[in-house]
Amino acid sequence: MAILITGIAGFIGSNTAKRLLSEGVEVVGVDNFNDYYDPQIKRDRIAKFLADYDFKVYECDIADKDKLKGVFANHKIDKICHLAAQAGVRYSLENPAAYISANIVGTNNILELAKDYGIKEVVYASSSSVYGGNTKIPFSEADPVDNPISLYAATKKANELQAHVYHHLYGINTVGLRFFTVYGPWGRPDMALFKFVKAILAGQPIDVYNNGEHRRDFTYIDDIVAGIVAALNNCQGYQIYNLGNNQPVELEYFISVIENELGKKAIKNYLPLQVGDVPATYADIDKAKSQLGYEPKVGIEQGIKNFLEWYKRYYQGSNK
Repeated sequence: MAILITGIAGFIGSNTAKRLLSEGVEVVGVDNFNDYYDPQIKRDRIAKFLADYDFKVYECDIADKDKLKGVFANHKIDKICHLAAQAGVRYSLENPAAYISANIVGTNNILELAKDYGIKEVVYASSSSVYGGNTKIPFSEADPVDNPISLYAATKKANELQAHVYHHLYGINTVGLRFFTVYGPWGRPDMALFKFVKAILAGQPIDVYNNGEHRRDFTYIDDIVAGIVAALNNCQGYQIYNLGNNQPVELEYFISVIENELGKKAIKNYLPLQVGDVPATYADIDKAKSQLGYEPKVGIEQGIKNFLEWYKRYYQGSNK
């Protein structure tokens, strides 16, 4: 069994790779190591976090179909775990072309090559952002998602439609996973937890959007990975699943947990809701529970504690 993981140097990709490698699965990885955030942490995820495992990584942009085709030609790939994407709601306002290239063109290349090489199982990353301005909560997979409020969200909705086309025309089994605010060790520096911790430790103010009236369904990385692995083991038909924690957390409480763990108060800079952002996310995970056996286990207090332990180790005495 060989599984191709796109975005293997990413936060979710590297953690998924570790889980699969630890179970004896052959993993082939692809990543372009771009500079959307510091590429050093991406290289450290491969060189340090995954140091104990033997696997092949190709430095390749999934939008480059010819180069990507070489990866498929070199390996007998049984399943694809497609996690590569240009992430971030706010950055999509600044650099929309990056989202079209990575998320639309890149995903189509993955699906085309799956078709060409007879690969019948593709699990891919969608996002809770597809729910856009929906006001009915919790968000359910059965809800309409036709009103995205950022280009990032629109590309993720497009990925779900692309997957449906390839399922319908070519019989490729596709499972889309709508991730809800993933956090934990080896996380992304552009995410709130990372930014808050860095600023608080430095005695700098943190930007608190929507005047702190945010609620987020923060989901710990190990729970997300468990959901991804379950999807890889149950990749049938055309399916969409929410992978969240099903327990939204008030942003002010989230900050207070960080403060308590650090023993230091945050200096808060309250700001209005950002364009393209939503005030609340909340996952209905009944479908994932019943069909994938998905059961998140890690609460926000333990999750933040784990993150901070890693953060202090990783940055101890460094200038990163």
